[in-house]
Amino acid sequence: MKEAFRVLVVDLETGRGKPTDFGSPQEHLGGSGLAAALFEAYGDPSAPWDDPRQPLIFAIGPLTGYFPLMSKVVLGFKSPYHDQYAESHAGGRLALALRFCGYDALVVHGVAPRPTGLSLGFRECRLWDAHYLWGMDTFATGKWVRKIHPGGSGHRSILRIGPAGENRIPCAAINVDTYRHFGRLGGGAAMGRKRLKAIVVSGDASAPVPESKAYAALYKSVYQEAVASPVMRKYHDLGTPENILPLNALKALPWRNLQATQDPRAEAVSGERFARDLLLRQTACAGCPVGCIHIGLLRERFGEEHEYLYRQVSYDHEPLFAAGPMLGVTDPGQVLHLLETVERFGLDAISAGVCLAWATEALERGLISEKDALVPLRFGEADAYHHAVEHLARGTNDFYRALGHGALSAASRYGGTDFACVLGQEMAGYATGEVFFVSQAYGFRHSHLDSAGYSYDQSASEKDVAEALAFLLDEERRRVALTCMVSCLFARKLYPEDRLQEALHVLGYTQAAQKLESLSEKVRSARWRLRFRTGFDPDRVMVPRRFYDITTWKGPIDAPFMESLAAAYRDALRRIAASAPSDPNRKA
Repeated sequence: MKEAFRVLVVDLETGRGKPTDFGSPQEHLGGSGLAAALFEAYGDPSAPWDDPRQPLIFAIGPLTGYFPLMSKVVLGFKSPYHDQYAESHAGGRLALALRFCGYDALVVHGVAPRPTGLSLGFRECRLWDAHYLWGMDTFATGKWVRKIHPGGSGHRSILRIGPAGENRIPCAAINVDTYRHFGRLGGGAAMGRKRLKAIVVSGDASAPVPESKAYAALYKSVYQEAVASPVMRKYHDLGTPENILPLNALKALPWRNLQATQDPRAEAVSGERFARDLLLRQTACAGCPVGCIHIGLLRERFGEEHEYLYRQVSYDHEPLFAAGPMLGVTDPGQVLHLLETVERFGLDAISAGVCLAWATEALERGLISEKDALVPLRFGEADAYHHAVEHLARGTNDFYRALGHGALSAASRYGGTDFACVLGQEMAGYATGEVFFVSQAYGFRHSHLDSAGYSYDQSASEKDVAEALAFLLDEERRRVALTCMVSCLFARKLYPEDRLQEALHVLGYTQAAQKLESLSEKVRSARWRLRFRTGFDPDRVMVPRRFYDITTWKGPIDAPFMESLAAAYRDALRRIAASAPSDPNRKA
């Protein structure tokens, strides 16, 4: 059992890294709780996101490396998207690489004097000149970084940004190990502000494994359930693209900027179609036996000869929705190609797709001109979207610079706020109804995974505000416990609270196990307190008109119910934030 977290603090201005002990799992749990506490200690809530003092915080949890599917990393930072404290989560090899470096968190602050890379290992912390990588896309950057840092395959994680991050576009992502991302809320722009092009984490040491029979038995039980029971089968088989056809049947799949919730062409971009025609292989994050990462094969003909270029592109439900139905694109090859372009330039796939969907409708309505859009945006016509993605990543003109701040931000300037599909940030691919719309609009990460409002919409028969609010708040608190560990949220049924307590107990964190519920509530409160301190005002959150105008399998949206639930959620968030005490670790 660790008495304190081991944290590496890197100052990009001086080029120095300093290991330090900070807090403990018995106090902050880890992951989300550790990131929030570190931001309290090293960040400045009153300063803007691009202030050099604002840190990037990468945190893992006490179960990382010890149990299956504890494979995520929490990124805590002040978001370029809304200038408030935010979290983004990513998988890949990063979590285990940090564990095998001996660190529970990496804190990066300051601004490098020139484009820079950061390499760290168990006995290494080094900044290196990356000026020759500046301007390269994420694929070329990854290729060159692997040449510069050969070896360590399987134990090394590479984070990098593309042109979108370099240009500080608030919709920019951080690419992690090619197929995973810190996608939402602008982590790529925050990294670009620091002139930090890439981070290489080499897990070149080891971590001691408990020798107790209780640990071995629990690990075996979790592993067997992950690979042999129906709990995780969905994610291994078709993966989350399995959602496309059921949501379409329920009139809950956004099409063409949510102008429709159902389309007869859904089968063309379904999980079944991709698995049959385009699936090349599956892979997994380090420490995960499930293999939910689906890799499609993109074959592109070039030249006059019969020659082809083959590329591998990862796909999930949300990227498919954003590059497919939301843009009216139904050719699966074109969807993959568009996702590859988004990846190349380093944008968040969801925000990019939803922003371009809004832009397409704005062009149709005459709110913007083709001179603004630079290309003839039309729903279903993928070629123009490839060019638009590059313009979005580079901020080519005033329009694309505004759009890079989000669809609602652009709409506030050009008109069209009624049809901006933004719920805190660009919507995820679930038009299930009132509870989901409220949950994403007001959720901490503005994520469909914050509190599963989409699930409540599909299962509840009555529209009861108190019941819906209780579900959202309880589900959020449970998921905070998971993001403190840090678990993949796909494994939430694999890790009910009593199993998390057992896992903590066999690793020696008895006090944290006993107080898991109260500690996760404390973390939730601390996160919301940071959001409020950094400018969050729930009264300023809006649900645009488009979300009131749709019809699902349940019928038209019930506006009074949605507005009453939103009001109740706002009051609950104020109470939660007010219950969080000031962190004693905060620096003066």
